[in-house]
Amino acid sequence: MDKVRYGVVGCGSMGGFYIKNRLENVFSDDSVLTAACDINPDRLKQFEGTDVAVFEKYEDLLDSGLVDAVVIATPHYLHPPIAKAALERNIHAFSEKPAGVYTKQVKEVIEAANKSNAHYGIQFNQRTHHIYRKMKEMIANGDIGELQRVNWIITNWYRTQNYYNSGSWRATWEGEGGGVLINQSPHQIDLFWWIVGEMPIEVSARCSYGRWHDIEVEDDVTATFRYKNGATGVFITSTGEYPGTNRLEIVGTKGTLLWDAIDYNTLIFYKLARDSYEFSMDLESHGAAPALERIVVETDGLSTQHVGNFNNFCAGILGKEPFFVDGKTGIHGVELMNGMELSGWNDGETVSFPIDEERYLRELNEHIKNGKEKAVKSEKGFNVEGTFGTK
Repeated sequence: MDKVRYGVVGCGSMGGFYIKNRLENVFSDDSVLTAACDINPDRLKQFEGTDVAVFEKYEDLLDSGLVDAVVIATPHYLHPPIAKAALERNIHAFSEKPAGVYTKQVKEVIEAANKSNAHYGIQFNQRTHHIYRKMKEMIANGDIGELQRVNWIITNWYRTQNYYNSGSWRATWEGEGGGVLINQSPHQIDLFWWIVGEMPIEVSARCSYGRWHDIEVEDDVTATFRYKNGATGVFITSTGEYPGTNRLEIVGTKGTLLWDAIDYNTLIFYKLARDSYEFSMDLESHGAAPALERIVVETDGLSTQHVGNFNNFCAGILGKEPFFVDGKTGIHGVELMNGMELSGWNDGETVSFPIDEERYLRELNEHIKNGKEKAVKSEKGFNVEGTFGTK
């Protein structure tokens, strides 16, 4: 194999990204688009007169013999069954975020991936960003000492009512499985554990449902986490604020890492001359605080994002480079989302990780059962360019 033949399942907003960038040769030469699938036949008309085969059922695409890999760009509930079906056929699966709506279905994909000869990948493009990669590296190296606090305010996801009206599945428990947590914030929720290198042990969240929009799911969330060493975390997100904030602060006993989207490509490290706890316990220390140095951290400056992550997926299949993202790690972000949702549904109840999967699914199904019919059922699609929160 000298090129990865891939098909796209779901030719709407994000699916169009993988189609457009291949047809315009933005992606590397390691891939070629050979098939497309969508339940809306109008979306398949764009391939008339091309070599791209079209299908209305993803099973037919997978059984066509025309693809080595499949890109899954469907509504969230369909990510796991399509990924599982591909992996069971030893077809590489590359899923848009999130890995799934709830952990129980993601575990089925992981089981299929463990038995498959194919690779399971997810579009966690934010992991490619030089700031986040450097943060992860410094924390793993012990540069900040013992973790004390993680704080992320990510509220620059402003969305209009027309956005939510752009698809019948959007912002419904039945169609999407949640709101800002499962649609806009999965990348940051993934990074919340990935950068630090560990999952918290519990969460308490306050979720507002349809506070800023005519929707039934959450569009405003404030969550607090606790880690096994007693450190705390705060995650705040919303689609109702403008211009919003995107600021990440990670505090340790040896220093603080600070990144703010206002100065997008700059990472600040407030480095302490001595561990703050050790300094506090040293009775011979007479100063008010350890000496502090403000450092602008040097990074490699690379941030290949969606294109780079997909190119790596294809290069990994061809054995040219190691895979950057293991899709099986996507379950951690789903569990964090599920924990916040479960807490929010229950008046901020403290939820421990791992969560009670059966309880979560039971309560999710109750929300689906009691969901309201959407007044607008248009399928206009949405231009995703400029909405990723990245540069």
